[in-house]
Amino acid sequence: MENDVGKSVDNQMDKYIVTIMGKSESQMDIVEKSTKSGKKPWSFVAIGLAVLLLLMTCAAVALVILYASSRGVLETSDQGDREAFQKAKILYKSCMNETLIEQRDSLPLLEALRMVGDWPVASADWSKTKEPSWSMEENLSIMNSRFNKRVLIDMFVWNDDRDSSRHIIYIDQPSLGMPSRDYYFNGGNYQRVREAYLQFMITVAKMIREDKNVSKDDSFVQEEMAKVMELETEIANATTPAEERHDVTLLYNKMTLAELQEKFAFNEFNWTFFIQRVMSSVSVQVDPEEEVVVYGMPYLQELKAIISKYSASTIQNYLIWRLVIDRVSSLSRRFKDARASYRKALYGTTLEEARWRECVSYVNNNMENAVGAMYVRETFAGESKRMVRDLIEKIREVFVETLDELQWMDEASKEKAREKAMAIKEQIGYPDYILEDHNEKLDLEYANLNFSEHNYFENILENLRAGAQKSLKKLRERVDQDVWIIGAAVVNAFYSPNRNQIVFPAGILQPPFFSKHQPQALNFGGIGMVIGHEITHGFDDNGRNFDKDGNMLDWWSNFSALHFKEQSLCMVHQYGNYTWELAGGQNVSGISTLGENIADNGGVRQAYKAYLKWLEQEGKEPKLPGLNMSHKQLFFLNFAQVWCGSYRPEYASQSIKTDVHSPLKYRVMGSLQNFEAFSEVFHCEKGTAMHPAGKCRVW
Repeated sequence: MENDVGKSVDNQMDKYIVTIMGKSESQMDIVEKSTKSGKKPWSFVAIGLAVLLLLMTCAAVALVILYASSRGVLETSDQGDREAFQKAKILYKSCMNETLIEQRDSLPLLEALRMVGDWPVASADWSKTKEPSWSMEENLSIMNSRFNKRVLIDMFVWNDDRDSSRHIIYIDQPSLGMPSRDYYFNGGNYQRVREAYLQFMITVAKMIREDKNVSKDDSFVQEEMAKVMELETEIANATTPAEERHDVTLLYNKMTLAELQEKFAFNEFNWTFFIQRVMSSVSVQVDPEEEVVVYGMPYLQELKAIISKYSASTIQNYLIWRLVIDRVSSLSRRFKDARASYRKALYGTTLEEARWRECVSYVNNNMENAVGAMYVRETFAGESKRMVRDLIEKIREVFVETLDELQWMDEASKEKAREKAMAIKEQIGYPDYILEDHNEKLDLEYANLNFSEHNYFENILENLRAGAQKSLKKLRERVDQDVWIIGAAVVNAFYSPNRNQIVFPAGILQPPFFSKHQPQALNFGGIGMVIGHEITHGFDDNGRNFDKDGNMLDWWSNFSALHFKEQSLCMVHQYGNYTWELAGGQNVSGISTLGENIADNGGVRQAYKAYLKWLEQEGKEPKLPGLNMSHKQLFFLNFAQVWCGSYRPEYASQSIKTDVHSPLKYRVMGSLQNFEAFSEVFHCEKGTAMHPAGKCRVW
C-alpha cells in the first residue's frame, strides 16, 4: 500500500494509486459454462472446493470488477442525474469517441503548443519570431499553472511537514521523461529503452513538422532532439537517487524567496517572478519574504551549470517534449503507433489497454468523488464500514499491546508510540456527503469544469488546469484534515504521515480482501493485514519522523532511535539480498523498499495476533468442506493470495528501480520468513528457506 510522503508529481495522487492484482482481463476466463444435462449433482466436497476457488479467484478479478462496475454506471443515461454525474459521463463519452479523435488528429495539440511558446524543432522561424521574447520563468509558470506540468523545477503546494495545519510552497528536483534516472546511464534493457525513447522523440517531432506544413528536414530534427536527450541526461545526472533521499528530515530546508534567489540564482532566473507568475493563476500574491521549503538542494546547485550550456531553443524543445509525451495517448492512432517501440522496450508489450478501461481509469482519476459516488451506490454494502472499523480497533489494540514485547525500545518512546497509534484517524469506504442528494458539495467540486462530448483533448486540458489551481490555491488555506485524499473507487489503501490518518476506499473492501460472507480467517489475512500495514506505516523509517498530530518532530529517545535503525538494517540486508532474475538478475533495493517491508512485516504479524484474539472470543470457525487446511493456514493463504501477480521482464526492470514496494513474491516470502507463527502453522523445519535461523523484526 501507499503512504503520501512523495508529493512532487504532476497529479499528486498518481504516485499513490497502484493496482494490487496485476492481472489481465483474460485471466477471468477460468471456467466455461455449459448447458449440457446429465451431470451428477455436486458433492459437499465439490461445493467446498468451489467456494474456495471463488474466493481465491476473486484476487485475479477484483480490479476488473471495479472497472466493470464503474463502466456500467458511466455508460448509463445521464437523464435526471446531478450535475457532477452528468459531467463525468460527458467526459467518459468524449474519451470513448475514437472516431472524432481520429478526425481531429493533431489539431488540438497544435493549438495547445501555441499557448506555451510553440515547439522550435517543429517551427520554421522560431528563433526569429519567438526566441527574442522567450522567458524561462514565463514558460515554466505556464507549464505549471495551465498544464499542471512541472519541468526543470518541481514547484508545488503541500502541507508543511513541520506544521501540519498550514500549506507551504515546495521546491524540488523534477520528474524525468523516462521512469527512472537509471534509464539514462545503464546498459542492457535500459539502453534499449533509451534508444527507443530518442527515436520516439524524433518521430513525433517529424509528425508535428509535417502537420504544420514545415519543410522536411530529418537531419535537423535528429540533431535537435539529440540535444534534448543530452539535456535531459544531464538533468537526470543532477538528480539525487531515491536511495539517497530516504530521510525526509534531511531533505527539509526552509528559507525565504530572497534567500532562495541568493543561493540558487542561475542565468538571471528570478525565483520570485517565477513563483508569482504561477500563483497569480489563483490570485495569490507572494513577495521575497515568502517562505518555501527546498527539498532538492543538490539538484539546484547543479542546475545553473546545466542551463548555461544550452540554448533557449533546446530548453524550449525539452519543455514542449515533456508536454507532448503526456498527451500522445489522447491523440489519434498514428501518434500511439509512434510510441509502440518505446512501449515495447519499456513494458514488454505494444498492446494498448482496452479503450473502455483507459477511459474509466481516466475519469475516475480526475473525477474521483463523482465516480466514487456512482460506484458506491451500485456496489457497496453499507454494513462494511462498521465491520472494517471494528477490525481497525482490534488491530490497533494488538499494535499497542505488542509494544510491550519490544526490547529495543525504551518506555518513554513506547508511550509516545502508544499515543500516536491511538491518535490515528481513519476514513473508511467514502465521504458521506457524496451520497447526499441534497448536499451541493459534490457538484461544487466540479463547478468550474466545462466539458464537451466532442472535445476530449480540451477536456483533458480543463482537468489539468483545474488540478493545478486546486493545489495552488491551498497556499493561503488552512489544512482541512477531513478532506479525503483519494476517491472511493480505488483498490488500495493509504497512510498519510502529515495527517496521521489511514484510508480504506470502498474499492478495496471486497473479496479477497474483505467480505462479510467469507470466513474471518480470510478477512484478517486480507484487509486485516492491510490495516496493520497502514498502521505500521506510521512507525516505519519515514512515518516515525512525524508525531501524533502529523508534524515532523523527533519524539524518540536516542536509545530507541539507534536501536530502530539497527532493527531496520536487518531488513535492509534481508531484502537487499533477494535477486530478481526476471529483472535481469538485479537485487531488490533494501533501502528504497524499507518502509513498505517494515509495514508488510508489521501488518501480517498484527493481523494474525488479532485473529487469534478473535478466535478466543468467538470460538472456532467452521472448517471449509473438502479442504484439509486449518483456518490459521487459510489466514496465511489469503495473505499470500492478495499479492499474487506476474511481471514482464521489461516491466520488472522498471519496477525494481521505481517501486518502493518489493516485488510481489518477496513481499510474501520476506514477511513470512520473519514470522515464527507461519513456520509453526505449516510445520517448517528450522533452517529451511521459510524458517531461517535468523529473523528480522522491527514492530
